Amino acid sequence: MKENSILVRENITKVRNIRHLSDSVYILRFNRNGRDFKAGQHVILGLAGTNNDREYSVYSSEQDDYFEVLIKEVKEGDISKKLKKVRIGDPLEIDGPLGFFTLEPDKVLTGKFVFIATGTGIAPFSSFVKSYPGLDYNILHGVRFGFESIEHENYDPARFVLCTSGDTSGNFHGRVTDYLSEYPIDRNAEYYLCGNVKMIHQVFDMLRGKGIKPDQMHAEVYF
Repeated sequence: MKENSILVRENITKVRNIRHLSDSVYILRFNRNGRDFKAGQHVILGLAGTNNDREYSVYSSEQDDYFEVLIKEVKEGDISKKLKKVRIGDPLEIDGPLGFFTLEPDKVLTGKFVFIATGTGIAPFSSFVKSYPGLDYNILHGVRFGFESIEHENYDPARFVLCTSGDTSGNFHGRVTDYLSEYPIDRNAEYYLCGNVKMIHQVFDMLRGKGIKPDQMHAEVYF
């Protein structure tokens, strides 16, 4: 009983803040509790004592003393709806951080990176940019409408392209795949993809067709 109680306490964190970006998208901040973290990793998160959780990529940086996750409320979902209703101080159950969707340390200072995301798949790329000042990156972010852009002001506008398929308010009208088909790509860059599985498969095929090698492509799938 004592060992189980210790385990529960170690896996409990508390809500520090929640900010709503739209009716369905929000950022949840909670105590990091000294956990080691590498940008690009994810945590397994849920309400304490419910045995119901989900994986979320960390949105905040390696230097922050808290974790932030970017969540989209899903109509058919359960956890995203419940987490949306938490208040400051509420307990959450956490496991991790986990995963290998990270940047190689020796390439952070010298490498070129292209980050391709759809929707809340931009979360790990936010963590990369915040964690590594001076990173040579470009971001393609695909959403339906411009108002679905997620804190785009956090990125260098010269390095950020918002692709909007449902209106013309973005930097490019169309999907990220349309953008990649129209513009030249850097064959020396590392490509990181995060979002829905259909986009990832399509972009992988396009990049291979443009001469990008398999070891230059990395993916994290959001279901």
